[in-house]
Amino acid sequence: MFNNGRLPILFTLIIILVLLLSACGGTVAAPANEPVAETESVQQQDAAVAEHTDDQDGEESHPPETEAEDEDEDRAAAESPITGLRTFVIVPEESQASYLVDEEFLENALSKLGIEAGQKDVVGTTPEVSGQLQLNLEDLSAVLGENEFAVDLSQLTSDQDRRDNWIRENGPTFDRFPMATFTATAVSGLPDNYDEGQEIQFQVSGDLTVHEVTLPVTFDVTATLQDDTLTGVLETRRLMSDFGIDPPAFAGTLTVADEFGIRVEFTAREQS
Repeated sequence: MFNNGRLPILFTLIIILVLLLSACGGTVAAPANEPVAETESVQQQDAAVAEHTDDQDGEESHPPETEAEDEDEDRAAAESPITGLRTFVIVPEESQASYLVDEEFLENALSKLGIEAGQKDVVGTTPEVSGQLQLNLEDLSAVLGENEFAVDLSQLTSDQDRRDNWIRENGPTFDRFPMATFTATAVSGLPDNYDEGQEIQFQVSGDLTVHEVTLPVTFDVTATLQDDTLTGVLETRRLMSDFGIDPPAFAGTLTVADEFGIRVEFTAREQS
C-alpha cells in the first residue's frame, strides 16, 4: 500500500513530531502549574487577612454587651429624678452675713477717730444674701442639687462710716469686687435620722470666693427645719491675706488682725 521509500521517512516524521510535542508539554506544563498553585495560595492568604480585619472591625464597632449595659445604667441613673429632694430659697429680709474682726486702737485713735485706745471686736453686716439650699431628707449624708449662697460685700456696714467707706474704696475695694460666693461640695456630722423641729449641728465644706480668690473652707452649721422653713447659722474663720487682702494698719491709730470670722444667719423657705 505504501511506497517502501516513503515509509521510513513517515516514521521518522512521526517520531520527531512526538518528541517535539513531549518536549513542549514538559517545559510548558510545569511552569503553567506553578503560578496556579502560587495564585491559589495568595488568594487564600488574602482571604485570611480580610477575615481577620473584618473580625477586628466587628470587635471595635460592637463593644461587649456588658459595657453597653453599664453605659445604659449610668445614663438612666443620671436622668432619674432624686426622690426626697427639697429646695429652700434664702429670704434676704430675714438673713444677713457678717464679718467679725479684732481691731486695736492706738494713742491717736481718740483725736483722729473719736475712739479711745484699746482693743475692740468689730462687726460689719449686710442683708444682701441670696441663694438656695437643697436637702434630701432620705439621705442626709450627701450634698445633692445646688447648695450655694452669695453675699454683696459692698453693702457691709459697721458702727463707723469711715471704716465702711475705706473698705469699699480702699484696701479690699469691695466696690470693685463686691460678690462673695460659697458652693457646698460635702457635708459631714449629720445624724442618721432627723426629726422635724430638731436643732442639729454639722459641717459643710465647699469653695469660698472672695476678692476673686477661691479657697476651700468648712463651715460649722447649726440648723433647724420646721414645716416649710429652714433656719440656721454658718460660721468659719480665715485670714484676709489668704484672699490677697492686706490687713489695715495706720501708724499710731489702729491695727487690724489678719484673722477674721464669717457668720451667715439665714432663713430659707421651701420652694413650691
